[in-house]
Amino acid sequence: MATQHFSYGNLRWYDITDPTIRDIAGLRDAFPQLSELNLEDALSNIERPKLDQEDNYLFVVLMFPLFDPKTHLTRSSEVDFFVGKDFVITVHDGVLKPLLRTAQNCSEESELRQNLMGSSAAHFFYVLLDRMVDYMFPILYKVESQTHSIEERIFDSKSEKELIREIALVRRDSIALRRIIHHMLPILSQIDHRISNYVEGELEDYFGDLVDHAQKAKDMIDEEFEVISALSDTADRLLTHRLNSVIRILTVISVIMLPLTLVSGVFGMNIALPIAGHEYAFAIIVLLMLTITITMLIAFRLRHWI
Repeated sequence: MATQHFSYGNLRWYDITDPTIRDIAGLRDAFPQLSELNLEDALSNIERPKLDQEDNYLFVVLMFPLFDPKTHLTRSSEVDFFVGKDFVITVHDGVLKPLLRTAQNCSEESELRQNLMGSSAAHFFYVLLDRMVDYMFPILYKVESQTHSIEERIFDSKSEKELIREIALVRRDSIALRRIIHHMLPILSQIDHRISNYVEGELEDYFGDLVDHAQKAKDMIDEEFEVISALSDTADRLLTHRLNSVIRILTVISVIMLPLTLVSGVFGMNIALPIAGHEYAFAIIVLLMLTITITMLIAFRLRHWI
């Protein structure tokens, strides 16, 4: 709910945080050439990444990743850009540090403002995008570190429950990052091809390098997603194997108990039995049951069932 205005030479930068209807109305008065549809899009917070090329400016909507330390998950933060020959307008929710730092630099240090805004609107637009793209890599490295930690502990049965939770969180984080970066890359590629209409001088190489950085981020998150998906499958198989081992042991115990129950049931009947009056009847029955147990265990072992 704040609008900051910076200028250097002929270049103007309007930075709007948490825009309101009044902020958009002020923007409409300051820049009458802006399309009403684009202004409505800037006020909305449910836009998908896109690029509109108007006669006098570019309107770009991009989503950038933002790591939430409370939930330990990444969410998207929308930034809307209006880029003309002598102006840049950014509309965002005020949580992305690169934009906040850039605004602080421009407000406090005139030399930094000159370095940032002393060239052209297109160059300043490139600087903002470059900082935003670079801001993604610490988040990607965090996911990479978490994935490596899971790899090292995947066969540790002591932390099984916690490991499954971590895998689920990292996989969800990877999916969110993939969605953000995959939607961002084609928009950056379009900017690389269309920015020439708004460039005073040669900046194509800069925007091409920006696309390369985004492609690198895409490759990184794709690789991490494949790794964490493989680790998830491995964890599922390990759980299944451990469960099967438990079921196998319980089955062996149940099968062994079946003949023992039969023997004890027969000799427990209140009828005359061949050895009922024998002096060592109890010892004979116990020996019989022990023999059955040992025989079955040997048979199971020979068949590699236990």
